[in-house]
Order: sequence, then C-alpha cells, then structure tokens
Amino acid sequence: MRSDASTHAGYDPAVVAADRMLARLPAKLDSHGAAWLVGLAGLQGSGKSTFARQLASVANARGVATQVLALDDFYFGRRDRMHLARSVHPLLATRGVPGTHDMDLLARTLGALARASARRPARIPRFDKGRDTRLPPSRWRGVSKSPRLVVLEGWCVGVPAQAANALVRPLNALERDEDRDGHWRRWVNAQLADAYAGLWRQLGMLIALEAPNFAVVARWRDEQERALRMSNAPHAMDVAALRRFLMHYERLSRHALRELPARADVRILLRDDRTVRGMVLSI
Repeated sequence: MRSDASTHAGYDPAVVAADRMLARLPAKLDSHGAAWLVGLAGLQGSGKSTFARQLASVANARGVATQVLALDDFYFGRRDRMHLARSVHPLLATRGVPGTHDMDLLARTLGALARASARRPARIPRFDKGRDTRLPPSRWRGVSKSPRLVVLEGWCVGVPAQAANALVRPLNALERDEDRDGHWRRWVNAQLADAYAGLWRQLGMLIALEAPNFAVVARWRDEQERALRMSNAPHAMDVAALRRFLMHYERLSRHALRELPARADVRILLRDDRTVRGMVLSI
C-alpha cells in the first residue's frame, strides 16, 4: 500500500482515478465472466453521476467496456415503500436510507450484465425522482454486451454499519420526534450490516468524493431540486421539505464522512463549490 496526495494544477481527477482503477483491474477477467465491481461514494449533490460518467468514458476509451449503475435507480417505488411504512416504520415511506433499495433487483441486474448479449440484453432500472417512483421496465435501458467493469455509484456505497451504542441518542429533530424508541434507525442499521455489507464486500475498489462537511449538502441538494421545481415535477421539494428529507440521511452521511477516508482507495477532496482541491491515493 502507498498513499500520496495530488494537488498540482492541470491533472484531471477522472483520468487519474480511472487509470488507478484500470491498473487494478484483474487481468483474468474476460467478457464472459462477472464484471469487476468498483464503488463510487459521495454525499447527496456531490456530483457522483457526472464523475461516474467521466470514469466510464475514460475506461471505455482505454478499451475496457464499462457500465455505470446508480444505486438511486434501485429505490423501491412508492407502493413498496408504503408497505414498509406500514409493516416496519412510517419513516420508511421516504426513500433514501438502507432498506429502501431493492437489493434483490440490484443482484439480478449485476447477474444479467454478466450474461448480456444481443439476444438477451440486460435491463437497467431507472428511478424518476421527480415522480418519486421507478419507471416501468419498458423504459429501462438495455445493455447488449457484458462489461468488464461496472461502476456502482451511490451516497452510501461502502459505508459500514454503526455500532449499537451509536444509535441510542437521536441526532436531529426527525429522530427525536418520529423515532423516539430508535426502532427505525436500528432497522436501517441492520439492513446496512446485512445485504448492503454483502455487496460492499464484492467491491474491488472504492472511490470517494469527499464533501468538506455535511452542512454543504443542503445547498448542493437544493440545486438538484431547483431543477425539478422548474420542470414542474410533481414531487419536487421546496426548501422546508428538503430540510426534513435530508434529516433521513444525516446520521449515515455524517458516519460516512468519518469512516470512508480510511476505507477508500481513491479520495477526491471537494471544496464547497464542488471543485476538486486534491486527491489522496491509497493503492
């Protein structure tokens, strides 16, 4: 292992990260086996989707067939979340935390990508945040060739479960008023320790986009919602709704800021305006 920081002008973080990623790509992989899975973590609004596309563009240009999956596209739709809200806890009506993703669908999608062909294309789900539900399969993206590399991007990718004693005290008003007995946060943590941790163990590499703090997330995320509001999306959030929404994420977002620096192979350090102030490479 080695660690170094890149802060000089003129380097392209996507190129550096992609080259490190490709340097670790197992040589034994071919188009008939399961793809090498790389995680890309970053808090809400940090630019994960854009950076993932840049990574894939570099990798494809280097001759390595690459696909990007967004964890957000695997959220349960409203009907399934309402079932969770009734059967487990009312806060699970809101998408976001571990347990509100369809991890079985994600596993099936990864399997389908490994077998993808022109005759049997893999179908990649799409989630419409403006309507707060998953699009019908007829509108899912088709992939007709197995990739060698899959980049999985998501806000909680690679984040470990918390220790039980960290869950005792509420972190914000949402937890204090709507999860008084801690049932919701314990259930979410159990999902993170189970199916999510199993997926994280499959990651061959972890890249993290590091926000300078949690406070900046509200501004970044509001920029995304502003675009939805301008398009008159029916479930676009105003500032007050967004503030409450982010409380669902706050606990694990702060946990990620503490935990991921020691776990990531490549750290992209961001300023408040999302420009890159440096990189730390630990591979």
